Amino acid sequence: MQLNAGLKRNGRLEGPEDIHRRDAMIKDILVHIPTERPMRSAIDGAISLAAGLNARLDAVAVGYVTTSTAYVLDGGAAVASVFEMERERAEERAETALAVFETEAKNAGIAYACHPLAAIPADAEASVGAMARLYDLSVVLQPDPERGSFDNDLPREVLFQAGGPVLFLPYTFNGAFKANRIGICWDGSRVAARAVHDATSFLLRAEEIVILTINEADAVPGEASADQLARHLARKGLSARIVSLSAARSDIQPTILSLAADENLDLLVMGGYGHSRLQERFLGGVTRAMLQAMTVPTLMSH
Repeated sequence: MQLNAGLKRNGRLEGPEDIHRRDAMIKDILVHIPTERPMRSAIDGAISLAAGLNARLDAVAVGYVTTSTAYVLDGGAAVASVFEMERERAEERAETALAVFETEAKNAGIAYACHPLAAIPADAEASVGAMARLYDLSVVLQPDPERGSFDNDLPREVLFQAGGPVLFLPYTFNGAFKANRIGICWDGSRVAARAVHDATSFLLRAEEIVILTINEADAVPGEASADQLARHLARKGLSARIVSLSAARSDIQPTILSLAADENLDLLVMGGYGHSRLQERFLGGVTRAMLQAMTVPTLMSH
C-alpha cells in the first residue's frame, strides 16, 4: 500500500487541505546503508517509505578506517601513505554499498543523493549524527547481535545525536514499509511524548492507532494518562484504542512485542532512553531490549 493512497483515514474523509498537511511533514529522509552487514532491509524499507511519502531520500554509507594502521607504524611519510591507502579502500567500500542503493532509488523514481564516508568509527558516528540533525527522519537498521560490526554501533549513536526521530528497521525486515496499524508505547514520559509528536505524519495516515500502556497505575502520571493521550489525539481527528496490561519490569519489552504481534501492528512508536554507546550501561532497559530483539519497525525519539 502506498502511504498516501486513499482519502479516508482513521474513520473520517479527508479533503485536499488534509492531504497537503500530511504530505508536507516528512520531506527529507536520511538512511544509513551498512557496509559490513546485509544492506537489503535498509534499502528496501527506506526507498518504499520515501516513495510513499513523496520524500527525498539521502543515503550515507561508511567505510571504516581501522585506527591500528595509524598507530602501529612509525615514521611520518610511511604512516601517511599507508593510512591514505586504507582510507581509499574504505571509501571504495562505501561507494560499493551506495551503488546498490542508487540502482534501486533510480528504479523507484525518487529524489535521492549519496554520501560516501571514510573515517575511523568515532569520527563516523559524529559525522552521521551531525548529518541526521538536518533531516525530518533518519532510518537505520537494528543492530545485529550475531555480527560484530561497527555498523551495529552507529544506529544507536544516531538515536542519541540526531535530535529528531529515528526509524529502526529490524535486520530481518523485508518488503515494502507500511504503517497502517500503529502502536504507541505510552508511559507518560517526556521522551514518549516527543516520540508521539515526531510520529504525527505516520499517525495522520494510520488506519488504526493502539495506545499500549503497561503498569499505568504505577508508572504514568494522571495528567499524562493514556486516556488523556487519546483525548489529545482525538482533537487532531484521530481515534485511538487503549490496551492496558501489567508486567514485571523484565517482561515489559516481551509484552510489547507480544501485543504488537497480537494486534498485527506495522509500526511501534516509543521513546528512546539512555546515553551514548560509551555509557551503554545506562541505556534504558526497555530500549536496550527492544534494540536486541525487535520484530516490528520502531520509531524512537530521544
